[in-house]
Amino acid sequence: MSTRRDNVMAELRDWSRPGRRADLLAAAWQAGETTVAVLAEAARITRQTVYTDLRSRGIDPDHRPKDTSMITNLSPLDIEGFTGVLETVDAEYDAALRRWAAQHPDLDPRGAEGHAEGMRLAGVMDTVARYADVRDRLAHEQGARAERDRLLHQVELRWEALSTASAWLAAHHAYILAVDEAGIAIDMWRERAETARARQFFCSSPRDEAAYRQIQEAGHPALEEAMAALDRAPAQTAEQLHANLNQAHERRMKLAVQTRQLATA
Repeated sequence: MSTRRDNVMAELRDWSRPGRRADLLAAAWQAGETTVAVLAEAARITRQTVYTDLRSRGIDPDHRPKDTSMITNLSPLDIEGFTGVLETVDAEYDAALRRWAAQHPDLDPRGAEGHAEGMRLAGVMDTVARYADVRDRLAHEQGARAERDRLLHQVELRWEALSTASAWLAAHHAYILAVDEAGIAIDMWRERAETARARQFFCSSPRDEAAYRQIQEAGHPALEEAMAALDRAPAQTAEQLHANLNQAHERRMKLAVQTRQLATA
């Protein structure tokens, strides 16, 4: 099903009326697409033009709207003694069974009640372990994505700084380093994104759903929105980001050579 974000991005890619571009960029930004490189590719313009258009509509690109899909709670899990740590899961399950037996001395752990409780605990154990794995993967992807976008923006800031830099060579070296760091950040994000997409979280039974409710009631975030926000084609996105970065860098290097030649003439 199409989302508002998908709709405004489609409109942005097809803009044609003069003066419409800035409005569409602002709409895309407010709909949640705050990656300047992606906006630039969609509108077929430079990143600097994206910054200019956004600011013309009262949007500061340095202050992105809060992403409600971000995984912000990474506090340790403890759901009926289950922590999601694979190395200790067997011991946690045995301890949970012993606690149940101690709380129900009149019931036979090997009887129907004990069997039912064992199945319920197995559901909690499995759900907590899968939740912990997926939550951590999502958090790592989100952190890498934020760092990728920060460093891509840093490239733009370093390039802008060259216009007024008194120590031009030092400022240009800072720009070169920023380009290199941004390239590394794109690859790191791609790796994290592919890792996150490789593992999905789902509930396949009422026991799983009950355990998932327990996790959320304990204050841990739901995962659905963050999972839906994952890039569907990380490799393709990374390739496009690299292409945009390299294309802009090659053009800027030609301009920098001209500036340097004039400075040394």
